[in-house]
Amino acid sequence: MSPRAPGEGGAAHGLLNPADTPDRQRQKLLAIIEVLMRRVEQDTDQSGAAYAQFERAAMLEEQVRERTAELESALDLLHESNARLAAANRETETARRDLTNAIETVQEGFGLFDPDDILVLCNSRFGMQLQDIRPKLVPGLSFADYIDLISGSGALRLPDGTTPQDWALQRLHRHRDRSVSFTVELRDDRWLQVSEHRTGGGGTVILQTDITGIIRAERAMRGRLLDDQARIVRATLDHINQGVCIFDAGARLVGWNARASELLALGQSQFRQGLDFHDLAAHLGEAARGAGSAGLAPLITWVDQPPPRLPLRFEMTRQGDVALDGFAQQMPDEGFVISLTDVTTERRAIAALSRANETLEARVEARTRELGEALEKAERANATRSRFVAAASHDLLQPLSAAKLFLSSMEDEALTPRAASALDKAQASLASVESILDALLDISRLESGRLAVSPRNVPLDPVLSQLANEFTPIAAEKGLRLRIRPTRSVVISDPVWLRRILQNLIGNALRYTEKGGAQVGVRRGAAGLRIEVTDTGPGIPETEQEAIFREFHRLNARASASEGMGLGLAIVERAAALLGHSVTLNSRLGAGSRFVLHLGAEAAPAHTPPAPPAPPRTALPRDLIGLLVAEDRGLRRALAHLLEGRGISVLDVPDPAEAQALLDEIGIAPDFVLIDARSGDEPAALGFVAALHAQFGPLPTRLLSSSRGEALRLRAAALQAPILYKPIDAALLERFIATTARQR
Repeated sequence: MSPRAPGEGGAAHGLLNPADTPDRQRQKLLAIIEVLMRRVEQDTDQSGAAYAQFERAAMLEEQVRERTAELESALDLLHESNARLAAANRETETARRDLTNAIETVQEGFGLFDPDDILVLCNSRFGMQLQDIRPKLVPGLSFADYIDLISGSGALRLPDGTTPQDWALQRLHRHRDRSVSFTVELRDDRWLQVSEHRTGGGGTVILQTDITGIIRAERAMRGRLLDDQARIVRATLDHINQGVCIFDAGARLVGWNARASELLALGQSQFRQGLDFHDLAAHLGEAARGAGSAGLAPLITWVDQPPPRLPLRFEMTRQGDVALDGFAQQMPDEGFVISLTDVTTERRAIAALSRANETLEARVEARTRELGEALEKAERANATRSRFVAAASHDLLQPLSAAKLFLSSMEDEALTPRAASALDKAQASLASVESILDALLDISRLESGRLAVSPRNVPLDPVLSQLANEFTPIAAEKGLRLRIRPTRSVVISDPVWLRRILQNLIGNALRYTEKGGAQVGVRRGAAGLRIEVTDTGPGIPETEQEAIFREFHRLNARASASEGMGLGLAIVERAAALLGHSVTLNSRLGAGSRFVLHLGAEAAPAHTPPAPPAPPRTALPRDLIGLLVAEDRGLRRALAHLLEGRGISVLDVPDPAEAQALLDEIGIAPDFVLIDARSGDEPAALGFVAALHAQFGPLPTRLLSSSRGEALRLRAAALQAPILYKPIDAALLERFIATTARQR
């Protein structure tokens, strides 16, 4: 091996020098290869050292080639990275320049702090109102230093009692919130609104808006509004009919109107700004007349007491018999207002009305005595008539009975056919007269109110069986069918009068039916038991359905006196009312009629002791208030006279509209209600019942009607307003009112 040439180690060392560029390293390797090849060519001794050196050179060349490729690839990547970095730097610079230009266009002051509370960006308007610290508001400033600079600015106007340190602590405390907005007052009557918001990355954006113009405009507008309000108040005070005096918290006069001077009879010179209330009260005391000055004492006491004061109403009378009604009320600022109203006319009217009421009461008392005397005369006349009818009926029955016996004794005699026919007609006529007298006697007893009834448990089947036995032959004689259905029902009633009622209903059904027949049955419903008597007769016109319940009214004008005087249904209605039952009618011309006797709740089958007879009159309380709605003036006067005579107050009005207005005015619900349902006006009466119950709840109510229609009865029962049928029974009416009083 030949000695290493000088510089070879340096070449190898230079090849491995990382500071050389790839081109420099390649040049060194090529130079080394060239030297080695040249030596190999010159040295032919093919020594092992030379060959080994050649091999190392070849390997070194391969390594240089690989290293060169790697360096070129790394260099390309480096060039690409540098290009991308340069592009990113250009984009960043462009974005920063655009952001700077954008925030510079914002009309408000703009500042951006990073998550570490370091100012990174702001525009030229940021802090421009604070010229003494504006040069110090530059990027890199911490938020705490920013607050210290603001609090120490001479342009900042701190609230009274607040030091710069206090303001800085309050500002830092607000900085904890994610969003905050507040107003800062500056010197020279300028205002700045500061809005602070957190960004998504944890930074802080501050906007500073000069709102001086807005504040000054609002202040000017508020001043104009106050001036306008003052003018309106002054105009109002000058045009109202009340005198008004306004005092401040120190009881000094700050406002008044001309009407106050007129009412108090004080000259305008005596009213002045700042006049003390007690001085004014002294003038008022001199102007007050006699005892009228005593009305000022409560007012003076009220003014002297410490706030708060409750509103005070007082009265005083000044010279000239002028009555003043005063009202004093405290204002929120502890001042007070006194208003005065001239009530002289009202007081004189009240005095005149009081005198008129005294005169009217005397006249009413005299009229009441006259009406009482007239009522007593009418009652005596009615009692006399009833006694006469009863006595006449009783006296006539004896000769009638004797005549019947004489006629019966002639039946065994040999009579000519003409005489036998005359005898039969005479007996029939006497039977008719006897029936009429019995009916008149029943009517007399029912009208007198002295008819004794004995309500008890009455099984209906025996009563109906007896009636079947009585009327089946009569029906067969006319060629009619009579069907009476058996029943096991038991009701509370008087068996004698219950049978009499059914006798009249069945007799009428057979009397006016020419073909077909009649049917009697017991039915159950929500209101209890009812007995229905249905016939196939000609029917009753709707215009006659109310009239047939009157005395001496016969539907068929061709009927003779032997067929009755039209008292049957009158007896049925009054006897049913006395027993607590009611009768309704449902009929159509050509389709027959159905009379319904409503008996009430079904009784237990077990025997119960007889119920005591109902007293003829019911004791009523004297503190009830009743509402009577009836268009007919005579009915209103009669019912009002009856009830007021029993100590009950009656509000009588002609129609539902006036009744509703009266109830709204007095604001109380009556204890009971009576509503007249005239023919054709039943829907209006029922509608008013529903409206009353909706407003006050279920009031005790009765519908007054002469209609016996089943539909009206059911509708009234559904509204909890049962019907009192006309003519109205006073005992039933008093029983209803007494029940109402017990339920209060």
